[in-house]
Amino acid sequence: MTAGVRDQPRGADRPRPRPGARLGPVGWLTGLALLAGVGYRLWLLGHATPPTNSDEATMGLAALHIARGEDFPVWFYGQQYMSTLEAYLAAPVFALAGPSLVALRLPTLALYALFLLLAWRLTLRLTGDRWFGLLVVVLLALGADRVVKNQLIAGGGYPEMNAVGVALALLAVDLAAGRSGWRLTRWATWGFLAGLMLWVDPLVLPYVVATGAVLVGFCHRELRGRAGALVGVGVLLGAAPLLTDSLLTGRNPVHAVLAAGGADATAGWAARLHGGLLVGPPLGMGFCDPGACATWQLWWAYALPVLLIVAAGTAWRALRRPAAPADPGRVSSRVAGAVRLALVLAAVATLVAYTVSSSSGLTPAESARYLSTLLIAVPALLWPVWTLTRSGSTAARPVALAVLAATLLTTAWATAQAARTAPATRAAETRHAALVTTLRDLGVRYVRAGYWTCNRLTFASAERVVCAVVDDDLRPGFDRYPAYRREVERAATPAWVAPTGSPLAARLDARLGAGPDALDLVTLDGWRIYLPRG
Repeated sequence: MTAGVRDQPRGADRPRPRPGARLGPVGWLTGLALLAGVGYRLWLLGHATPPTNSDEATMGLAALHIARGEDFPVWFYGQQYMSTLEAYLAAPVFALAGPSLVALRLPTLALYALFLLLAWRLTLRLTGDRWFGLLVVVLLALGADRVVKNQLIAGGGYPEMNAVGVALALLAVDLAAGRSGWRLTRWATWGFLAGLMLWVDPLVLPYVVATGAVLVGFCHRELRGRAGALVGVGVLLGAAPLLTDSLLTGRNPVHAVLAAGGADATAGWAARLHGGLLVGPPLGMGFCDPGACATWQLWWAYALPVLLIVAAGTAWRALRRPAAPADPGRVSSRVAGAVRLALVLAAVATLVAYTVSSSSGLTPAESARYLSTLLIAVPALLWPVWTLTRSGSTAARPVALAVLAATLLTTAWATAQAARTAPATRAAETRHAALVTTLRDLGVRYVRAGYWTCNRLTFASAERVVCAVVDDDLRPGFDRYPAYRREVERAATPAWVAPTGSPLAARLDARLGAGPDALDLVTLDGWRIYLPRG
């Protein structure tokens, strides 16, 4: 592959002029791919897919409280890290349309649409190749199980990180290239988004640092003046919720983030390397079936290091190329190379940080979500492969074509497998809606249930049913919003709710006979409601 790169014509790596106003066939195809990506996720949203859970419901409850003006949380309820930005985005939708899973996910769908549009724009700015821009859009329009979970579930941080990461890179391109007009606004926006990510989720910080390094390298003189001041003010404004909370409470969110990443747990290096380098990349980047990777789908784990090395090498060559005369119609190869190199290095930092964490070894299938930001680097990662198909050596072209074809086909297969789960998820959501309706018909206001039932039930009922968490031994569990427990404990006769076949249901079934603590049972498809007698 590297031999083919050396055979490229000197201008093959240099971005071509920006596209004109006429769309042409590739423009229409790109537009259709954009609509298909959004439309596919809108269809998933209509089928309540990916399946929701109590963590997402917790964000929904925060949005409900914000919309009512009852509470304005800085952090996800029950912890001191991970922002509630998604709750603030959903609150106006709740105020207009009422709380629901669809209303909660509409902002995350909008964030995905923004990510896809900005990724297309970034690709054109870095390469000037419309057909390659179409390829990137098609690839990012596909969505396997882990990918659409990161993009649609309002669980905190993941839907907004990719959109902001690409925006930071695009702003860096324009500023480093000396694009005129609105420069001070661009500087302030870059600073605000960088600060915002300090509050939202530190997983995107490698991209903040990498694109910031590009700006320092190309614009250090400009940063000594008003531009630098605006960046600083923007960072402070974006990170204001985090900074204010830390100053008022004395809490350090970094400690909580490290604990969540597995700093308080241990995993062997064999398990970390297996989860971080073999399972994590294909699962987190959309090459695998729901919840697991088949052996043949792991090919991406072996290809990724090679692609990272080749992408870094070609970007470095472009960066080191002597500066050409300024051309207002194109981004110089040096700027494009620098930003591509920044994206690749940020992806490497993300991969290394994940691999050394215990999460990669302890829970690789679930914690692969920490690699969601690797999608930001896709334009830089695949650009050398694309150039080989156009101007590589005779030996390199078939290899490059095979890599691109395998990438598209594997992600398309994984997307189809994810789509197949939608009917079952829709049916499960219908059963849960029947549970909420039944509780209301029975006049049940207060219940006890497991963690993964409680906040989901409270949100689905818009707090008409309030739930306190218990474990499988009926002892008090982890309530993210303690006020609910206080309400339930004040209630005279709270009911119990458990999924059919769960350990909690088995424990409660033992109380269905006679006795002072006996319970009456109401059964539904998938659920069991236990009512105190009298």
